[in-house]
Amino acid sequence: MKTAILIINLGTPDAPDTAPVRRYLREFLGDGRVIDINPVGRYVLVNGIIAPFRAPKSAKAYKDVWTEKGSPLKIYLHELVDKLQAKYNDDVDVYGAMRYQNPGLPEVMGEIEKKAYAQVIVLPLYAQYASSTTGSTAQKVMEIMSKWEVIPSVNFINNFVLEEAYINAVVETAKQYDFSEFDKVVFSYHGVPVRHIKKSCKVPGCEEKGCISEYSNERMYCYRSACYETTRQIVARIGIPEEKWLQVFQSRLGRDPWLQPYAEETVIQLAKDGMKKLLFFSPAFVADCLETTVEIGEEYQEVFEENGGEKIQLVPSLNSNDFWVDAVQSIVEKNRLYK
Repeated sequence: MKTAILIINLGTPDAPDTAPVRRYLREFLGDGRVIDINPVGRYVLVNGIIAPFRAPKSAKAYKDVWTEKGSPLKIYLHELVDKLQAKYNDDVDVYGAMRYQNPGLPEVMGEIEKKAYAQVIVLPLYAQYASSTTGSTAQKVMEIMSKWEVIPSVNFINNFVLEEAYINAVVETAKQYDFSEFDKVVFSYHGVPVRHIKKSCKVPGCEEKGCISEYSNERMYCYRSACYETTRQIVARIGIPEEKWLQVFQSRLGRDPWLQPYAEETVIQLAKDGMKKLLFFSPAFVADCLETTVEIGEEYQEVFEENGGEKIQLVPSLNSNDFWVDAVQSIVEKNRLYK
C-alpha cells in the first residue's frame, strides 16, 4: 500500500536569461486562473506586451539570486524533497515538481503513473488558498490524472493556514531577531486582484466587509481572510503588541484594484513617518524567491532609504530548514490514509 507525496511550487525559468524568462512568463501569465480575462485579450496582453517587455528586466533580477547550482526556488524544492524522503521507508516516495516550467508536472506525474500507488498526496506549497496558485495547480494535476487508466486515491492539501506545524515553523525563523530593535513588524503577502476575492469567498459582500477580522468555514477560500488569520496566528505566538505590526500586499501587476494596503506605498509612508528599522515577514512564500530577496530585500530597501528610512530586515523563508521538513511531514501525515 504505497503512497506518493507530490510537492509542488510555482515555478522558475531554466536560466536567468531573457529567452527562458520569457518562456516562463508566457506559461505562467498565460494561465487563465492567473490573468482571468478573455482568452484572446490575455494572449495579446501576455505575448504582445508583458512577456516581451518584462523578460529582460526580470532576467536581471533572476541573475541577482541565481547560484552556481541554479535557481534557489528549485534548489529548495529538491532539498525539501530529499530531506522528507529520508524520513520515510520504502512505502512512501516523495516527488517534487513546478507548476510552470521544470521539473514539469507532466513529466513528474508520468513517473508516478508508472507505479501502483494506493494514494497520491498533493501538497502545493501555498499556505493560503488562491485560485491563481493552489486552484491552478489542482486543476493541472486533475487534467493530467484524468488521462490515466488507473486513478489512485488522491488527497489535495489545498491550504495549511491553521496547521500549528506551519505557524511554528514561521515563528522559528524569527527567533534570531530582537523585536525591540525594530520600529514596526510588517507582514507582507503576495497580492491578488480584488475580483479574485469576489469569486472565491462565500461570504456575501466579502469585498466590502474585507473578511479581515474572522476566518471561518465560509471564508476558508478567501485569500485575504487567510492571510490575516496567518498573521494573527504568528503574532499571537510571538507576542507582538497590536500597535507594533501591520499587514500589506505586494507584487501588484496592472492597473486593476488589488488587495490593499499596497506594500511599497506603506514602506514609503513608514519612512516619512520617521521609522528607521522594519522587520519584514513574508509568510505566503515558503521559499525565498524574487518577491522576497529582490522585491522586499532590495527594491523596498531602496525606496525606504530614499524617504528617510535606514534598514529593512527580511526574515528568511522556510526554505529547506529541518524544522520546515518536520512541519511538512506533520501536515502530510494528517492526510495519509495508508500507513
